[in-house]
Amino acid sequence: MAKPALILVGADKGGVGKTTVARTLLDYFTAHHIATRAFDTETPKGTLKRFHRDVSEVVDATAVADQMRIIDTLSTTDASVTVVDVRAGLMSPTLHALRDIGFLDAVKKGQITFVVFHILGSSIASLNEIEETAPFTADAEYFLVKNFINNTNFFDWDQATHATYFKKLKDAVVIEIPKLNEMAYEQVELASVPFLTFVGNKDAKGETANYSFVLRGYVRHWLGNVWAEYDRVKLLDLFEVAAETTPARARPAADPRRDFPRQAFAAPALLALRKYTRTSGSRH
Repeated sequence: MAKPALILVGADKGGVGKTTVARTLLDYFTAHHIATRAFDTETPKGTLKRFHRDVSEVVDATAVADQMRIIDTLSTTDASVTVVDVRAGLMSPTLHALRDIGFLDAVKKGQITFVVFHILGSSIASLNEIEETAPFTADAEYFLVKNFINNTNFFDWDQATHATYFKKLKDAVVIEIPKLNEMAYEQVELASVPFLTFVGNKDAKGETANYSFVLRGYVRHWLGNVWAEYDRVKLLDLFEVAAETTPARARPAADPRRDFPRQAFAAPALLALRKYTRTSGSRH
C-alpha cells in the first residue's frame, strides 16, 4: 500500500489566497490522475467546497472528532493524497495539534508524507510566520508560497529584509504563484467551478457553458504557469516514490529566476493542461 500523504495549505494571516492555491493543487492532481480528497476548514459553510464539491468535506479543525476524520482515515481512504485547506488563524494551532497527537513523529519515521504549502503575504506579520512554523516542518516537504494576488513584491526591493526571512530556512523551497487577471478570476468565482472546469467551458453539472473565450484563455495560461512551478519543484515525485527517505526539500534548490527559468517548465505543464481539457471534451 502506498504511503499516505497529507498536504496542509495555510497561513495564520488572512487574505493571502490559501484557497486559491488549494484549488490549483486539486486541479493539478486531477489532470495527473492522482486520486485526491480535500478538507475545507472554513466551517460551517466552507469555501473550497463551493468549487470542488465532489472531493471536499467541510470540517472544524479544532474539533477532535473532525481531526479524527482527517488523520485516522489517511491509510484507509482510496485517495492517494489528502489536501487540507486551513483557514486563517489556524495554521499554528493545527501544527501544534499534529505535534501533540504524534503525527509529526510518524512523519519523521517515514510512515507518512507530510507537505506544507505556507502561503505568504507581503506584510512583516506574514513573513514572521516563517520562523514560527519552522520547528514543525523539519521533516516535512516545506514550500514557501509567494502568491501574487496583487502587485506586491515580497520585499524583493529590500534585499536585507528579503534575506532575513527567505534565507532563514535553507531547505525551504520557494514557489511563486503569478497573478491572475482580475476579471478572469471574478468570472470563475461567479461560475463556482474548478479552474480546469472553467477552462473546459463546463458548468458545475458538467454541461457545456458559455464562458468568455478570452477569460478562459487567461485562466488556462495562468494555470499552466502555476503548474509549471509545481513541475519545477517535482511535486509529483513526493507521491510517486513512497520509499524515498530523503525529503525533496533537502535536494539542492536553485533560484528559479536564475537557474530554472519558468519558461523551461511551462511547456510540459501547458501540454498536460491541453491534453486534459481535450480529453474532457472541451472546445477552445
